[in-house]
Formats: sequence, C-alpha cells, structure tokens
Amino acid sequence: MSTLTYTLADSTTMLRRNLVHAKRYPGMTISMILMPVVLLLLFNYVFGGALGQATGGAKYIDYIVPGMMLMIPAYLVAGIAVSIASDKTKGIVNRFRTMPIEHSSILTGQVVGTLIQGLLGVGLMVAVGVAMGFRSHATVLEWVLAFGLIALTIFGLSWLGVGFGLSAATPESASNTPMPILFLPFLGSGLVPTGTMPAGVRQFAEYQPFTPLTETIRGLLMGTPIGHNGIIAVAWCVAFTVIGYLWSRSLFRRKIG
Repeated sequence: MSTLTYTLADSTTMLRRNLVHAKRYPGMTISMILMPVVLLLLFNYVFGGALGQATGGAKYIDYIVPGMMLMIPAYLVAGIAVSIASDKTKGIVNRFRTMPIEHSSILTGQVVGTLIQGLLGVGLMVAVGVAMGFRSHATVLEWVLAFGLIALTIFGLSWLGVGFGLSAATPESASNTPMPILFLPFLGSGLVPTGTMPAGVRQFAEYQPFTPLTETIRGLLMGTPIGHNGIIAVAWCVAFTVIGYLWSRSLFRRKIG
C-alpha cells in the first residue's frame, strides 16, 4: 500500500472515532449548532420588525437566513478547538503517536468530522428558516454552489480551529481564543446591510471575510447581485485553509510530533 493509501485509511479511522465520540457526547456539537438557530429565532421574531426596515423591502427572514447559515461555521471553530485541546491535555494524542498510524490523520479526522457536522447543522438551519417563512427560488445548481461554499468555509475555519486548540494550554482557554471569529458574522452584512452602519464600522464590515461570503450565498439563494464577492469569498476560504493547515502542522510537530 502507498503512503497516500495509508493516510486515507488512517484518516477514515480517525473520522469514525470522532463521529462516534460526537454521537456519545453530543453536548458540545448540539450547543454549537443550536445556538445559531436560537439566534435566528431571536433576530427574526424580536428584532426583525426594526431591522427589517433596512433591507430595502425584502422580507427579513429571506435576508437573514443566508447570513445565519454562516454562523454555524464560525461557532464550530470553538468546538473543534476545545476538542483538540481536550485530546491533547488528556494524553490521547500522545497515545495515538505510539501507534502505527499517520500522525496527520489525527487532525484530518477532526476537520472532516467537523465538516460533516457543520453541513448537517446548516441543513437544520435552512429547515428552520423554511418553517419560519424563508423562501428561495434558487435552482438545484445554485443550492449546490451555496453549500459548496459553506463547506469550503467550514473546512478552512476548522483548520484555524485546530491551530487554536493546539496552541491553547487548556480546553477552557481553547474555547475563548476563537472568540473574534465568532463575532465576525455579526459585524458584516449578515444581519443588516453594511450601508446602514457608521463609517468606521461600515469599512470594517465591507472588508472582513464574512461579508463577501454572505453576499455570495445570498446572491445564489435570493438572486441578489454577487459581483466580485464570489471570487473574494473563495479566496478567503483558501486563505483560511492554507494559513490554518500550515499553522496547525507547525504546532503539531513542535508541541506533539
């Protein structure tokens, strides 16, 4: 068997381990996925009447769902960081290192497991949105492209989460270090158009990564203009992945490997 074959086999084993762990101890996964759903309910039913006036006549639920879909990738960063930090501090990673497996599969299994859980969570978000009145006229291809972009986002942010987890001294600190990423969806165009914001905040909102991501998904699902946002969104996803992977690999080799 080739090295690639061994790596794929070991990564599959680690993926199975992480999915079983998530099934047996679902508390963290449920909280990371349900919190964005709760926020969707809160913003639509409590703040929607006021915030909806800024959307140019569109139903607020139609405006907010694409932005809320990206809340789940942001929240999952903390989840994977805590999981990695927990395995590291409990000595589980060191135990795996003594076994004849590809060491990179330990991290890859976590990332792919988070990707699967995240896509299921986004599916739940869309289902709740539809129950609340969200309606999209997107084609099947546009839905596939939207979920593909979300998958790229989850994948890239998950590698950043791995880096946060490896760099943290404890699981508790691992849950706090990704906090800036959790706030980014609130400081973009996910909840209200950036044009309604004060000058300084508007400039930050327009140039941070979650705004082009949101506008691309909103354009695919609701038919609004996408412009250059699609290219910028994919570029951000690639940047997340490359930076997160290189950072995680460096930390893993230095601290564990």
